[in-house]
Amino acid sequence: MAVPTLQEAIDRAGSPVRLLWKPNAPQWLPPVVPAEFRGWREEQAAAYETVALSDLCHHMDDLFIEGPDAHRLLSEHSANDYASFAIGQAKQIIVVTDDGYLVGDAILSRDGAEKFTMSGVPYSLSWIRHHGATGDYDVSFSHDPNSMTRRGADPVLFRYQLQGPHALDLVARVFGGPLPKTKFFHATPVTLGGRTFKALRHGMTGQPGYEFIGLWKDGEFVKEALLEAGESFGLVQVGALAYSTNALESGWIPMPVAGIYSAPGLRKYRESLPAMSFEGLNPLRGSFFSENIEDYYATPYELGYGRLISFGHDFVGRRALEEAQHDVARERVTLVFDKVDVHRVWGAEPGFLATQSRYRVEADDEVVGMACNTGHIAPLGTALAVALVDKKYAVPGTEVTFVWGEHPGPDTAPEAELGFERIKATVQPAPCNEYARTRYRAND
Repeated sequence: MAVPTLQEAIDRAGSPVRLLWKPNAPQWLPPVVPAEFRGWREEQAAAYETVALSDLCHHMDDLFIEGPDAHRLLSEHSANDYASFAIGQAKQIIVVTDDGYLVGDAILSRDGAEKFTMSGVPYSLSWIRHHGATGDYDVSFSHDPNSMTRRGADPVLFRYQLQGPHALDLVARVFGGPLPKTKFFHATPVTLGGRTFKALRHGMTGQPGYEFIGLWKDGEFVKEALLEAGESFGLVQVGALAYSTNALESGWIPMPVAGIYSAPGLRKYRESLPAMSFEGLNPLRGSFFSENIEDYYATPYELGYGRLISFGHDFVGRRALEEAQHDVARERVTLVFDKVDVHRVWGAEPGFLATQSRYRVEADDEVVGMACNTGHIAPLGTALAVALVDKKYAVPGTEVTFVWGEHPGPDTAPEAELGFERIKATVQPAPCNEYARTRYRAND
């Protein structure tokens, strides 16, 4: 019996939005990792005050790409510059459709002359694998899904992230001295207890740090070494709850809706994806509702990825991006919520909140944007949202309104009174964290 495809699921539902809209769907949290170790507030604070250890082994998919045409495949199907992509370097790969809409982003690392690893949400991984398998490319793929879907098997790789004011001192303690000077998003080989793995200069909250990445069989040894050395530095393990808010201050939107659901030219691609794929199951919800799926799409420029785009090579979507760079309608910003309104809506001691639902952003009695990543940040005493807003309202200091609630979805009368809460917010840059904005990518 044939497995239903994403296109068939859309046809049965009547539209992409009717397929994906699931009000009150459970919020996604990193799988397997405990929700909390010491409590989400203390775990959030560790990245600001001491050092935080996050287990990243379970929530991302990995796609291992190898072969003489691997470099050409990536170059022809992503917007990045590959002229000087060194072994050991990583980059945020940007994958777009012919129309210039973002399919997805991921972390791409070069592991050898013909070996690469893509890590992240499946959107862009599925796209690259499909085009590699159906195009004229001499490549092979190995896919390691996240721990929600690998059915109890061990991951291929371990990933542990250290970040915070004491992270670099802790690293020096573990390895008997500072690591070699490493550029941002570059990795250096390290050895510990006879085990060799890599240290990638990277962090999520805009704080100094590294990700340590290696074979799964060595992971427990590495983790125990970090925990033992971390005791004297106030190390705190980060659970799934606190980790899910990491991207807010660095201004990252983890799961923009892939621009694959509507273009007639992508019908065959949708027919290649199972209905039960990530693309078919990742829900839409929140107070921002539109029957038109393209209202949820974004371009790389709107998401702040313009600096990653290179027109020095031909790639899918190049012509559309060349045109789009001159007419960017929205800008990525951070919304800092009014504390009084936060307490009014969520209580004097707000509970945990992290959601990648879509929420209306209003100003002058009209919708001016869409919040895509929202959560409480205990060290700041308020909530933040990373949003896409009309450029007119993207000026820091602009006052807007965040609309909190769950739209029922299709077939709701436009004039229906839904009782949504309104929370005052102030627009700030994204990233809002000054270190993330000014020093995050520095190479010193």
